[in-house]
Order: sequence, then C-alpha cells, then structure tokens
Amino acid sequence: MLCFSTSLSCSHASFTLSLSLLIKRMLSKSSDIAFKCSAHFDSKCFGEYAISLLERCNSMEQLKQIHSQTIKMGLTSDHLFQNKVIVFCCTKDCGDVKYAHKVFDTIPKPSGFIWNTMMKGYSRNNCPEIGVSMYIEMISNDTKPDHYTLPFLLKGFNSNVALRYGKILFNNAVKHGFDSNVFVQKAFIHVFSLCGMVDMARKVFDMGESWEVVTWNVMISGYNRVKAFQKSKKLFSEMEKKGVSPNSVTIVLMLSVCSKLKDLHGGKHIYKYVEKGIVEPNLILENALIDMFAVCGEMGAAQSVFNKMKSRDVISWTSIVSGFANDGEINLARKYFDQMPERDYVSWTAMIDGYLRLNHFREALVLFREMQMSNVKPDEFTMVSILSACANLGALELGEWVKNYIDKNSIKNDTFVGNALIDMYFKCGNVEKARKIFKEMHQKDKFTWTAMIVGLAINGHGEEALSMFSNMIEASVTPDEVTYIGVLCACTHAGMVEKGRNFFTSMTERHGIKPNMTHYGCMVDLLGRAGQLKEALDVIKTMPLKPNSIVWGSLLGACRVHRNVELAEMAAKQILELEPENGAVYVLLCNIYAACKRWESLRHVRETMMEKGIKKTPGCSLMEMNGNVYEFVAGDQSHPQSKEIYAKLENMMQELKIAGYSPDTSEVFLDIGEEDKESAVYRHSEKLAIAYAIISSGKEVTIRIVKNLRMCVDCHHMAKLVSEVYGREIIVRDRTRFHHFSHGSCSCNDFW
Repeated sequence: MLCFSTSLSCSHASFTLSLSLLIKRMLSKSSDIAFKCSAHFDSKCFGEYAISLLERCNSMEQLKQIHSQTIKMGLTSDHLFQNKVIVFCCTKDCGDVKYAHKVFDTIPKPSGFIWNTMMKGYSRNNCPEIGVSMYIEMISNDTKPDHYTLPFLLKGFNSNVALRYGKILFNNAVKHGFDSNVFVQKAFIHVFSLCGMVDMARKVFDMGESWEVVTWNVMISGYNRVKAFQKSKKLFSEMEKKGVSPNSVTIVLMLSVCSKLKDLHGGKHIYKYVEKGIVEPNLILENALIDMFAVCGEMGAAQSVFNKMKSRDVISWTSIVSGFANDGEINLARKYFDQMPERDYVSWTAMIDGYLRLNHFREALVLFREMQMSNVKPDEFTMVSILSACANLGALELGEWVKNYIDKNSIKNDTFVGNALIDMYFKCGNVEKARKIFKEMHQKDKFTWTAMIVGLAINGHGEEALSMFSNMIEASVTPDEVTYIGVLCACTHAGMVEKGRNFFTSMTERHGIKPNMTHYGCMVDLLGRAGQLKEALDVIKTMPLKPNSIVWGSLLGACRVHRNVELAEMAAKQILELEPENGAVYVLLCNIYAACKRWESLRHVRETMMEKGIKKTPGCSLMEMNGNVYEFVAGDQSHPQSKEIYAKLENMMQELKIAGYSPDTSEVFLDIGEEDKESAVYRHSEKLAIAYAIISSGKEVTIRIVKNLRMCVDCHHMAKLVSEVYGREIIVRDRTRFHHFSHGSCSCNDFW
C-alpha cells in the first residue's frame, strides 16, 4: 500500500510516469503478498488510486489514459469511478460531454445524480434540446427528478427552446411537486422571461416570497424584453415597497425603461439611488444615465454626467453625440464626434442620422465616405440611413452602389433594408427596380406593402397601387393609417374620386382606423383636384377635427388649378391665421392672382409680403450625374459650366419653339413686361438641370431631378417637349408628386 504515498504531479509527463510506475508495482508484487491479497484487493487498490489520479488530471487526454487502464484491469463497472469520469466531462472546461454520454450508456441503472450531471453537461455545452431528451428518458426510466434536476436543465435554455418546452416542463414540475421549490421557481422565472412569456414568468414569480434583488432584476428584464415598460415601472415600485435595495443592474434596467418611455421624472428618481450613494456608479450605469438624459432632451444633465466620468468608452461618446444630434445641435454633436478617441459603426451611424434628421442629406453622404476611408465597416442600420439620404437626394447611382455593397459584403439584408431599398428606388423614380426588390423579399411586413402602395401612387401608377392594396389584404396583412394615406393618394393622383370616397369610409368600417388630419387633407385634395371644390369645402367644415394648414393648403392648391379666386382667398386667410409667416401661401395666392390677371390684388399681396419681410423661396433642383449631386437654383450662375448651360438652354428654347413651345408666363406674378417674364421662366432651376444633363450625358441616360417646389406649368410643358424632341426620358420629383416624361407626355396626365 506504499503506492498511495507517491507524489502526484499535474504535468502530463509526470502524470504518465506515475501511472506507469503504479502498474509495474502492482504487477511485480511478491508471490507471498499475492497469496495474502486477493485479486479483489488489488483491484480496489488500483481503483482508489485511479480515482485519486482522476481528481488531479486537467485534460481529456489524461482522463482517457486512466480510463483505458481501468478497462484493462476490468474495472469498468466501478460506479464511483464512472461517476467521477462523467462529473469531470460534464463540469470541467476541458471536459467532453459526448465522452461522458458514452460512459453513461454503459451504466445499467444511472442514479438521479448522474442524470442531473449529464443534463448539466449539455446545458454548459449549449445543447439544451439533448438535455430535454435526457430528461424525458430519465422520467421514462422511472428515475424521479429532484430539486436540482430542472435548474440544471433549464440553465442552458435559449429563447427558442424555452418557448418550445417551457410550459411542458413547468407542468411536469407541478406534477412532481417542485413548483414551490425556490431553485426551480428561479429557473422557470429566468426561462419564461427569456422567451418573452412574461405572464408565465410573473405567475411563477408571484408564487414565491422574499425574492432577492437578482430575481427582481430577471423579472424586470423580462418585461423590458417584450417592451412592457410600464409593467417594469410598476414592478420596480413594488420592489421599493418591499424594501428590496436595487443594485447597479436594477438601476441600468430602470434607466433603460425611463429612456424608452422618455420619462424624465422617473429617470431622476432612479438617479437619486446613485446621488445618495446607495448604488455605486460604474461605466455601464453612467452610460445608461447619459442615454436616459439625452433621450429625454436634458443634454445639460447628460453632459454633466459625461464630464464627471473617470473613464469613458465608445458608448459614452456615442450617447453624447446622438443626444446633441437628436436635439438639433448638429454642430455640437459634430464637435464631440470629431473628439472621439475611437469610433465604431454605431458612432458613425449616429452622426449620419443626425444629419438626416435635419435634412442635411449631402453632409450625410460626405460623412459616409469618410467612414469608408476610416475602414469602419457599416452595418445594415448604416446602410438604411445612407439609402434614406439617397432617396431624398434622388441619387440613384449612389443608391445602386449601396445595394451592390450590401450584396458583396454580406451585410444583413433583412426586411428593414428591403423596405429602405424600395423607398429609395421609388423616390428616385425607378418603379421597375422597386417592384423587383419587392418580389425578391422573402419576408414582407406592413411597411413593405405600404412602401409599395405609396411609391406606386406618387409615381402615377394609381390602379396598380390599389391592386397592391388588395393583395395586401389577401395576404392577411392589416393596413395602418399610413397605408390608407397611400391608398387615398393613389386615388387622388389618378382622379378616382368615387373609389377614394369608398376607401375613406371603409378604413373606419373595415379596419377601425379613425381618419386623422392627413386623411382629411387627402380627401380635400382628391375632391379639389377633380374640380369638386364645394364638396371639398364641405369636408373641411364637417370634419370632427379643427382643420390645420395642410387641409386648407390642399384646398388652396385646388383653387390654383381651377382658378377659383374667392375660395382661394378664404383658404389663404385661414392658413395665415394659423401660420402668419407662411410665405408659400402668399406666393401661391400671387400665382392665382397672376393666372387670373388680378393685378391689383397681386400688388396688394406683394406689398404685404414686403412689409412682413416675406420672400419667395427660390426654386432649387438637385440632380445626380456621374456619382456627384449637383444643385441648381433659379437664375444661378455659380456652376463651373454655367456659360455652356445657358448657351445650351438658349439653343434648346429656339429648337423647342419650332416644335411648338410657347412660354407660359401665367404664374409669373412679377409686375414686369412680357419679355422679362419669359426670361424669368427660362431661368427656372429644372430647366438649368435639364440643359446640363443634355450636354453631360448620352441619350440612353434618364434625367432625374428633385425639385423643392411644385413644378410650374411652363416647366412641365417644356419637359414634355424635350422628351419628344431630344428623345430623353425625364423624371422630376417635385413637392407633390413624380412626373415621368416620355415621348411628349407625362405620367400625371397634366393633373397635378
């Protein structure tokens, strides 16, 4: 028995040597000792020593050497040794649960302890479904679980497995009387919270008493996971009433709740735990504080926390940048952004989104190029932001590049990205590409269908938009308020008055959607454009909401089309009472007076504009050409090729006059001579953009223009002739809709 005093080393070489020496000593015993000691005694001696070695080994290779020797010695049925092997394989970081299962399969009737250990092993190795199979097998073999079984099993569950087996296992726990065991209850609270079954989690939570703070945190986290933030607040109040002190995790969870709810009062209440020293601040907690204050618009408080931080990470900086950007302080946001020691894709996206929020689309694209030069790989959220910038600028070439970038770099192309691509293509006037993206999308949500309906409507495909709406209903996708705005717009731009009336009624009767101000504006626009001005006015007078400037503006626009001065004056008066500084109203009223040759009235409005310091918004047209976005302003000569542009424009006008073009100066309200009026309409921004496109691109290139104002009658007529005389397709997106010019006609059928 002297062999048990042998010094053991954990190194592989000494371990192997010790095992080898042991075997030699066991085999070379004298015949006298062999006579006195039975074979059973020798086996016991080796078995105990093998277990002692097993407790000191630190790799599967060493374990397998010991196990192989026990097999040679015929000790494979030693229960204690088998248990030790399974425990090692299932609990050690270097263990192998598959090897444990092979050993497990040799045991005729495993104990409950061994079943539990196997389930624990599969939980640790992220194989929860195999663990469930073992639990079922354990029950079918008449081995009763104990209060350790389910906690071991449930610990490895992910949300999918929890959702699939959670309720079944809980019913089984009730059957075996473990539903009142505190460890089992904790395990089920965690599992149900993880998979979003918070009502079940709360049911188990309420079964227990005197929960420690960790379990409260799990329950609050479960509510947060399903966005039940009000319930999180209520539960935290219960926690306070029971006198349970929060820890830093609780504070972070509750700050997230206040951030999502924009609950500044609640956030300040949570902050008191930090201010009073009840909870020690750390980096994660301070970041959550900055985010909460920033989201609630308290940038002073957010900045104060930021300045006091002993250490900051990229999340701290990004929260400050995002906070100032969301608050409209874009220059301050950029100042902090430029000072960041390091930036990740979230930081860049936050700054890009800040520019987008203020309609600084070109700055957003410039920043994206800087991001690429910094070798920071964008994610799908960055791509959506850039696609939004492309959509608003009408930058189809760049949008196409973004699409290719997403495909080549394996960026997650989910429904979110698909919807952004559809929106981009429609806003760039490429209806066919938008249709293609829609057909290729594997998953479509209500936003996908709505984007298609709205996009088709504004691009002049009213009937197809309504057909898309029917398909949406057939697909059992419930429309929302925005969907019906698209439907009514489709009716408006296509002049389908009766269908518009029916949809307006059915949105409430069929889907329970109460019309909002925008819906009423669509109806007024629909009726007004069709010349039914009296009915449009009746809608305004009888609507249950107080009409705003958008609704009255729809009527005013219809009065321009149908030259109804009296009704226009009434609509303009209503708008100016709501928005006294609305310059667009004065301009539109002047256009109506000019069209109706009411010069005295026009002069009076102009004098009022001068007295109030109100100026006409200059026409501006954006156009992408060869990867660059160019801006043209009415009468501007700042473009490097300005002389060539104006020379080409002059030449075009002469050629177009031969084809029947006659300048329409009806909407020029300047009190000047007819020749000067013609000169004024010649210098409109979209004409400059068209002239530049003709001298800079071939006939096969579609001319795409984004206009900040409604396209005037003269430019509309001129674009139709250019499409016929020069054989060029022209797409203009003005403030109200798209105009697709081809072969001398427009998709709007001159109804805009």
